[in-house]
Amino acid sequence: MPIISDPSLPNFPAIREAIMAAPPRPDGFPLTALRDADHLGALRDAPHFQQFLAELRREAARARSTPIPALPFSLFHLFETTGDRAAYERPYFDRRRRLAALVLETAVAQTDTSLPALHDLIWEVCSEYTWALPAHLPVGVEAVQAYRLPPEQIIDLFAAHTAHALAETLALLGERLDPWLHYRVRTEIEQRIFQPLFHDPRHFKWEVEPINWAAVCGGCVGMAALILEDDRERLAGMIDRVMRALACFLDGFGADGGCLEGIDYWAYGFGHYTYFAAMLYRFTNGRLDLFQSKKVQRIAAFPQAISLGGDAFVNYSDAAERVTIQAGLGSYLRARFQQPLPALGQPSFHTDPIYRWGNVSRDLLWSEAALGPTAVLDSSVYLPDCAWVVDRRVIDGQTLAFSAKGGHNDEPHNHNDLGHFILHLGGESLLADLGAGVYTRQYFGAERYEALHTGSHGHSLPVINGVRQRNGRAHAATVLNYQSQPDGVVFALDLTRAYPETAALTSFTRTFVWTVDAASGTAVLRLVDGFRFKQATADLEECFISLHQPSLTGETAVWCGQHGTVTLHFGQEQFTPRVDAVATQTHAGEPITAYRLRLRAGQAATNQEAVFVFTCHL
Repeated sequence: MPIISDPSLPNFPAIREAIMAAPPRPDGFPLTALRDADHLGALRDAPHFQQFLAELRREAARARSTPIPALPFSLFHLFETTGDRAAYERPYFDRRRRLAALVLETAVAQTDTSLPALHDLIWEVCSEYTWALPAHLPVGVEAVQAYRLPPEQIIDLFAAHTAHALAETLALLGERLDPWLHYRVRTEIEQRIFQPLFHDPRHFKWEVEPINWAAVCGGCVGMAALILEDDRERLAGMIDRVMRALACFLDGFGADGGCLEGIDYWAYGFGHYTYFAAMLYRFTNGRLDLFQSKKVQRIAAFPQAISLGGDAFVNYSDAAERVTIQAGLGSYLRARFQQPLPALGQPSFHTDPIYRWGNVSRDLLWSEAALGPTAVLDSSVYLPDCAWVVDRRVIDGQTLAFSAKGGHNDEPHNHNDLGHFILHLGGESLLADLGAGVYTRQYFGAERYEALHTGSHGHSLPVINGVRQRNGRAHAATVLNYQSQPDGVVFALDLTRAYPETAALTSFTRTFVWTVDAASGTAVLRLVDGFRFKQATADLEECFISLHQPSLTGETAVWCGQHGTVTLHFGQEQFTPRVDAVATQTHAGEPITAYRLRLRAGQAATNQEAVFVFTCHL
């Protein structure tokens, strides 16, 4: 476990002192506002909540009038037998969607119409074999038997979310729920969550991994404890253990505040860090504040650093290019840190497609009336711990941006993508990152890097002597040069170690020179790849990836978007071009076509220099 040295994270004596001195919880804590008649009246009349409330009413009506979806063994078993996650997760998440709708509609409308359906749903959720997803359990009954805990006591992201949702349901609706449900929910959370986490000195893997899981699982369980646990000595120990997981989460960020997992995982992990921190601050009457450090403030500023305007972001690893940050989370962070936050949506019941309770409830609790879009500004950002460069210029309201990355090939949600880059014009990435593929067992297994989305062949990178980049911490980039200039940026990387020995490289360097002419709405990226081989080779293929089909003419390739074009000039005497159209799917399973421009070297040489000039026009 890391030593907690960040001043925003208190040690155990400070935690115990604050917990022991905390005042009694108010009724409905932490959602007391949703039990106040005057607040509810104002909420029901607020213009910015009308869409949310209309959606909420429709969802509650659906939950009352249709059967609770079943979770049979045939669906539970699919992940093991075929690798499919979605068939089980659809009804699982629909149950959580119904739960959020029935609970919040009961609270906001101050009616008991939905209580019979809600009672049955809570009972059914409490009867689930496990609250964890099959994808997060040991695979196969033998592995399950060998694990230290049975499936019903394994705490993954969604077991933690379920505990959080049920605990706040008890707090919010109180005596309106049948006493049997209070008894059942408390018993299930004690047995499924509190006992395996707080009464076993052995740790879950997520407690010591510097990724979003540490904040989500720790934060959700911590919030459930703050609501349900009345023994203050026990609660202090619970919160101390949660705090150590949060320390691991913060360890996943460098001093630059950059999130290697990307913007949507930033929203997930730091969102639940925020939900817990806000609840703990309130519970302890302000004595425990987890937002104090400069590092946490830089983490909160990460979305602005990588914004491409609107809901678009630089999207390396398994991140999505387009993300809407929850209105409640964005409102809270904007008020707390007094800084802009891009891509804030208006409150909607459907913003989170899997209806995580923290997101849905805080949208209703925290969303400000005057969110409005946050304008993206000219900025040149270098995140040295991530080894990411982002240079963006706004010309006549349109964003013209370049980004590239170094790092290593064992990052969270890793892609083999060292030296990969993005060109973004007017709301579209014409040279793009494909983001995450469909999550299956195979996607996170030994064959992960055979997939287009994760392997280096799905990025704008060369294939050298028939081999691609390899995964692993040893396969890393070294930053040779970074210079911010008034009209652009220079970024140079040594990528020799990104490739295995079979590439027969002595060295491989990649240099980006990005220059913007704002007056003409143009920019030029000059990309220079320098290769030195152990022996003369012509087996070199440069690849560039896009979701737009390029047109080829002589020694140029042109990608056209709605608001801009990118024209690549390459040496026709040096390279032979071809375009492959590759059918694939988005993370959500929607079919798309990716286009790989492949430029194959025609002459053998020990030393080669490839120069590519990308001219960008808005």
